[in-house]
Amino acid sequence: MTDLNRKILTLILAITAASCSTSDAPETADLVITDARVWTGNAEQPWAEAVASRGDTIIAVGSNVEIGSLIGEETEVISVPGSMLVPGFIDTHVHFIASGSGLASVQLRDAATPEEFAARIGAFADSVEPGEWIMYGDWDHTLWGGDLPRRDWIDEVTPENPVWVYRLDGHMALANSAALELAGVDADTADIDGGTIVRYEDGRPTGLLKDNAMTFVESAIPEAKAAQLDREARAAMEHVAANGVTSVHDMAGWSSLATYRRAENRGEMVTRIYSVVPLRDWERLRDEVESRGSGNEWLRIGGLKGFMDGSLGSHTAAMLEPFTDAPEDKGFLINELADLRKWVTGADAAGLQVMVHAIGDSAIRDLLDIYLDVVEANGERDRRFRMEHAQHIAAEDIERFAVQEVIASMQPYHAIDDGRWAEEVIGPERAKTTYAFRSLIDAGAKVSFGSDWSVAPATPIDGIYAAVTRQTLDGANPGGWVPEQKVTVEQSLRAYTTDAAYASFEEGIKGMLKPGMLADFVLLDQDLTQIAPETILDTDILKTVVGGEVVYSRN
Repeated sequence: MTDLNRKILTLILAITAASCSTSDAPETADLVITDARVWTGNAEQPWAEAVASRGDTIIAVGSNVEIGSLIGEETEVISVPGSMLVPGFIDTHVHFIASGSGLASVQLRDAATPEEFAARIGAFADSVEPGEWIMYGDWDHTLWGGDLPRRDWIDEVTPENPVWVYRLDGHMALANSAALELAGVDADTADIDGGTIVRYEDGRPTGLLKDNAMTFVESAIPEAKAAQLDREARAAMEHVAANGVTSVHDMAGWSSLATYRRAENRGEMVTRIYSVVPLRDWERLRDEVESRGSGNEWLRIGGLKGFMDGSLGSHTAAMLEPFTDAPEDKGFLINELADLRKWVTGADAAGLQVMVHAIGDSAIRDLLDIYLDVVEANGERDRRFRMEHAQHIAAEDIERFAVQEVIASMQPYHAIDDGRWAEEVIGPERAKTTYAFRSLIDAGAKVSFGSDWSVAPATPIDGIYAAVTRQTLDGANPGGWVPEQKVTVEQSLRAYTTDAAYASFEEGIKGMLKPGMLADFVLLDQDLTQIAPETILDTDILKTVVGGEVVYSRN
């Protein structure tokens, strides 16, 4: 054997020995969860006892004994007998930074009388500097009998602060006189298509503006500074982590995207974000994706959000027939159908994902028609059109979601909230296919769940409870409002995890507990599948893990 051959053989043996040594060494995990009832979302292995991760990735799912072999001296082990482990909850519809801001703003969600509404705003005005805008609020006029608020309710207690507080659905808001003056809105201001300026009998605005008319005041609000947006984003991330949410789909805009990019550059992301921008900006997003790509596992772009109509509570949802309590009113579309069709067609041709808000049965049908036409025009591909909310569906249109492969992106908490009064607005017959979770799933449609935070709480446990029980918040429906639309706990979990990941083209990396997936999971203090549905609300989040790191711990 020549010296050269001997050297080559020695090198080969050394490499082989090193390889064998590495493969024979026990593989240890950074984090192990044991002694849990593990719902994986994986049809090939639905249940397990333990999960192990290294870095940001799951490396094993199995029994306590199997996973125990991966525990090393430096492995963090979390063991809570009787607990339940599920994939990280994905909230497919939030208004993230605005909700983060709302955490520190005036709280009107449970104001039960006009007097309490005004008093809370007045008290908050006393706590801020003169000239500072008082915003958000999330009031609900149904709690005090249905009278819409007016500026004369609050002018006296807010003489030095402009006020712009939203109804909880975000489709109408109240301005005080100071805000109207800054916005230049008065008796001579003309109405706008797709919106309403509510007026006193003499023509002066009451301060209440609906949908497109809201832009009059919103255009007068000073732009938030970057430092403020950064604080609001951090507050939002901390809040959803405490509720078991590991990913969100944010229906916002370009300033929110810029905020997330700053957070990512600083290594401050603890929530994975799909940052969605307005549909009318599809060309700008197309160019953004072409120049910068669609993002990474922490921050993604590529989605566009548009509007068909408003909301049921504001009587701005577009309905096929008039509202039961307003026989002359059928609601309206916020945008012209021709514009929507043009935007959707262009965005889809550019390979972007389109998601459009549609609540009334007329708006839903129009959007399904637009989606059908766009597929015919642009050809077949895996486009995953989404309909946001899809609340009040005509019975004959339910199967179209499955046939057309349109994802119904829904928020189950709305059913137990709006269910207190919805039948008064649309009647019992239309209510049968309202928030039709079960009918859509039975038809074979993909249904993803979210919250619509801050319109509703960013709490998936509440959402699961709502979808499973449909017990309205007023306690008036102990057997469930429209009980035939109830779904199971596992169907709800799937809508918050595997199907939610599918709704953003991310089912290959999240939404399921299996080796190779991101180590995003949530530890609950009880097994949701083994308890009475009415007790789901008693469930506590023990740990929230994102990318193998514990980002929230109850203890």
